Amino acid sequence: MVQSGVPLCNTCGEQVGLDDNGEVFVACHECNFPICKDCFEHELNEDHRVCMKCGTPYEERTKKEEEEDFHEIEVHENQSTMASEISNSQDVGLHARHASSVSTVDSEVHEESGKSFWKNRVESWKGKDKKNKKKKAAPKVENEASVPPEQQMEEKRPTEAAAAPLSVTIPMSKSKIAPYRTVIIMRLIILGLFFHYRVTNPVHSAFPLWLTSIICEIWFAFSWVLDQFPKWFPVNRQTFIDNLSARFEREGETNELAAVDFFVSTVDPLKEPPLITANTVLSILAVDYPVDKVSCYVSDDGAAMLTFESLVETADFARKWVPFCKKFSIEPRAPEYYFSQKIDYLKDKVQPSFVKERRAMKRDYDEYKVRVNAMVAKAQKTPEEGWTMKDGTPWPGNNSRDHPGMIQVFLGHTGARDIEGNELPRLVYVSREKRPGYQHHKKAGAENALVRGSAVLTNAPFILNLDCDHYVNNSKAVREAMCFLMDPEVGRDVCYVQFPQRFDGIDRSDRYANRNTVFFDVNMKGLDGIQGPVYVGTGCVFNRQALYGYSPPSMPSLPRSSCCCCPSKKSTTDGVYRNAKREELEAAVYNLKEIDNYDDNERSMLISQMSFEKTFGLSTVFIESTLMENGGVPESADPSMLIKEAIHVISCGYEEKTDWGKEIGWIYGSVTEDILTGFKMQCRGWKSIYCMPLRPAFKGSAPINLSDRLHQVLRWALGSVEIFLSRHCPLWYGFAGGRLKLLQRMAYINTIVYPFTSLPLIAYCCLPAICLLTGKFIIPTLSNVASLLFLGLFLSIIITSVLELRWSGVSIEDLWRNEQFWVIGGVSAHLFAVFQGFLKMLAGVDTNFTVTAKAAEDSEFGELYLVKWTTLLIPPTTLIIVNLVGVVAGFSDALNGGYESWGPLFGKVFFAFWVIFHLYPFLKGLMGRQNRTPTIVILWSVLMASVFSLIWVKINPFVNKVDSETLSETCIAIDC
Repeated sequence: MVQSGVPLCNTCGEQVGLDDNGEVFVACHECNFPICKDCFEHELNEDHRVCMKCGTPYEERTKKEEEEDFHEIEVHENQSTMASEISNSQDVGLHARHASSVSTVDSEVHEESGKSFWKNRVESWKGKDKKNKKKKAAPKVENEASVPPEQQMEEKRPTEAAAAPLSVTIPMSKSKIAPYRTVIIMRLIILGLFFHYRVTNPVHSAFPLWLTSIICEIWFAFSWVLDQFPKWFPVNRQTFIDNLSARFEREGETNELAAVDFFVSTVDPLKEPPLITANTVLSILAVDYPVDKVSCYVSDDGAAMLTFESLVETADFARKWVPFCKKFSIEPRAPEYYFSQKIDYLKDKVQPSFVKERRAMKRDYDEYKVRVNAMVAKAQKTPEEGWTMKDGTPWPGNNSRDHPGMIQVFLGHTGARDIEGNELPRLVYVSREKRPGYQHHKKAGAENALVRGSAVLTNAPFILNLDCDHYVNNSKAVREAMCFLMDPEVGRDVCYVQFPQRFDGIDRSDRYANRNTVFFDVNMKGLDGIQGPVYVGTGCVFNRQALYGYSPPSMPSLPRSSCCCCPSKKSTTDGVYRNAKREELEAAVYNLKEIDNYDDNERSMLISQMSFEKTFGLSTVFIESTLMENGGVPESADPSMLIKEAIHVISCGYEEKTDWGKEIGWIYGSVTEDILTGFKMQCRGWKSIYCMPLRPAFKGSAPINLSDRLHQVLRWALGSVEIFLSRHCPLWYGFAGGRLKLLQRMAYINTIVYPFTSLPLIAYCCLPAICLLTGKFIIPTLSNVASLLFLGLFLSIIITSVLELRWSGVSIEDLWRNEQFWVIGGVSAHLFAVFQGFLKMLAGVDTNFTVTAKAAEDSEFGELYLVKWTTLLIPPTTLIIVNLVGVVAGFSDALNGGYESWGPLFGKVFFAFWVIFHLYPFLKGLMGRQNRTPTIVILWSVLMASVFSLIWVKINPFVNKVDSETLSETCIAIDC
């Protein structure tokens, strides 16, 4: 029966009900937000302890919690007898530990007893740890009774800014997205009718050509579906960094912003200039973020002394550069790019000293550049005896393939301070150990070494990785990411926040689609509305816990292998869940610290018994750091031994017989480890977020000449083929648990099958030339209905593109450049990647395509006009020549065939020009500089000259007309 005056629950719609005193149940006394008891208890069980409306923490605990606490006390009392058994069993456990290093037979004797002993200990501690967590979740409950209610409310009442949202998701307006979806459905229907017509109307006179075209068109339609439907739910996001500061940087209180570890990777300083890496490092050290929360790790995977010495100079220059950036709030904070800006640098600057200090800083930077360039010049020729350091000792990395691990910490709270006496962020040089006979896994292995080394030294809960040529363009980029990752409602299940890639130094027309605008501004926005964008290798802020292979907090953990067709035997037989093991180990480690006779050996044995060494490796300090969700160095760690422990975890043999590269960290098995790593996370249920601030967060450099661009695309495509041929292929991996959404899976499938489009694409681009040379065509004479069908298909393609441009904001020029380079890359780099991938994965043959460069002129965009020979240039060059010859031959046949031949010629020539126009940027790249004869003039000159020559020959204006009879008589008169 409905009671009058009792409000309805805002969650379930039922009546709120009455409490034990017969009054209306109230969960939040601040705003009286209506919520019933059942929903209130559910919120508490889900660890949501603040009001959903005003954000005020709930004051009272439920009886259910008190009963649980009472039950836990009883459990501990009943287990008091077990404590004596544990103390008596400690000697047995220690004996087993020491004996294990002497005799494997003796360790087997104690294995079962040791396991049961530790199992009992862990079980007895789990209840105590749960109670401790509840006390942390609802602190000061007992003390609140002694504090006046008015003071309690004053302390708990959050400010309006602190309770404001940190970010909002903005779906596309219905006026933009509804027509877009409608046209997609219409295009899908038209495609079905089109294929019905094409299949039921074969061209018998050119059956092989017709069949080839049908197969190609079906594959193109399949690729379009994979690319189109993941863009069904595009969204935009907006962040509020002011609200972030109001919530976590309150005046007079401890700064609660989370710490961030930056990773910068470099290999060869002669190919990746140290000055570029230094600018990236300087932009990181000057970010707008608390200095004690920032650590920058530079991975030198080539163990080059040049990189180390340039980092020493960079650390010294940072003492001047960082305070200058923060004093005048300049952007960007990479000195090379700041001083090269062609803008009014006095705009918005009101401090009189700015001009003088800027001039002095520019002079200091020029001197710094000269010192670094001198190092580079000296490093061009390696001495026979190898490099030596300033103290005369040989450089440990003289052999880049056989050297020990090296770590050097610069700056930080224990290092040098800036010129104003303020603390600087920590800067750490890391070069992992390399020895012959070990697999080092290139960039992915270097990143995993940084994950472990940083966990031992600083252990920030979030990691931001950058390529050495990607500098921080927006000093507030970290705060933008924290608006998602530190939001308790949004960030719990977020594995990473991906920023779009933006580039400097690209020509205005973006001839080879280096900016990838369509991918970053269209496809990634679409994925952001499903399960999040893919990881693209740089400009990404990770949740460290996600890299450790754990499942999201809101979901139960999955077995280690989630492959539907070939699950690992270990996961099916043992049923070991990493998250459950983690909870047990958290409880055990916490309670070990409260034991009087606790020592490091006991912790080591505990971790070993918990099988965590098989997952994370032989380092108790590192394993304990993985349990600290909020980061920080474990209290049990000896500060004087951290560097030694960090060198241990970056050793080349540390990953052997562990899950590194298989289930945790960056995943091995592909040169595009970024796609594979993000895919594994999202298969576990994690979500990612796409952050696009108005000022680009990061900027990098891109190869702008044709050959280098094709080789970059070749590498990406080869990585996709490797994933396709691996066990992590999205076609069959990750179905267990159903955590990867269907449209997200379609997007990942598209990322691994797109190189195979090169096979039908190159065949389709050859068809117009073959049709022109043979006089045949792949389409029969069209009826009125068929003509309307073709017209509808072309219109749907155009309208889809126009509506996509409308909601994404991408220009039509960017769309056309993307379309052109899709063809250029498809008939060159993608084709080679398919064959190279199969040779590498199936036959073990690793084929490299070398590039030979010629000298370039020293001018703006000079690299754009470099002529570099590479095998990748052969297929598109051949296609252009074949289609040009086909056009000339087609006009020749039409002139000889008369008026009736011009109708069929139109369709064939249109088809050929479709290929030529798409390959036009490629042809322009082969022709060279802009100040020479324009490529289009040469192209049209050749075509027009050929056509007019044929017409001239056909007309024969200077030859007398001779009839057939006269010609026959003339021939008969000749004596052969």
